[in-house]
Amino acid sequence: MQKITPFLWFDKEAGEAAKFYTGVFKDAKIIDTTTLENTPSGTVEIVTIRLLGQVFQLMSAGPLFKFNEAISFAVSCETQQEIDYYWEKLSADPRAEQCGWLKDKYGVSWQIVPTVMYEMQKSKDKKKVARLTEAFLQMKKFDIAALQRAYDQI
Repeated sequence: MQKITPFLWFDKEAGEAAKFYTGVFKDAKIIDTTTLENTPSGTVEIVTIRLLGQVFQLMSAGPLFKFNEAISFAVSCETQQEIDYYWEKLSADPRAEQCGWLKDKYGVSWQIVPTVMYEMQKSKDKKKVARLTEAFLQMKKFDIAALQRAYDQI
């Protein structure tokens, strides 16, 4: 088992969310489902899943806590097609879309980010990084070609 595992608290939707996420991500699977009885939250379901090699645990334990943007999961994408795929599958609230961030139907925040952008941000050329930043701050879903044009502009 990995040393650190993201653990997501859902009201009642852990099983449903597990099926949804494993349907979105390739090579994903539900590893295990456990039911705990007589907890302070009543009956609790814990579902363990693997997405892109990362293990997550999802728990249905009542409406005590809600997701917010303070925590998000970044998905590194090699192509625009991959960005478009995850955006279409995961985004459920257009008002929450900004700078590559989105919220899914459960309120979980995701960042759908082109891997090339990480490399561009490491540049020692401050003007290139400033143009890149200005470009991506105007975007909801990232457009790799537009980011590259802004970065390369002379």
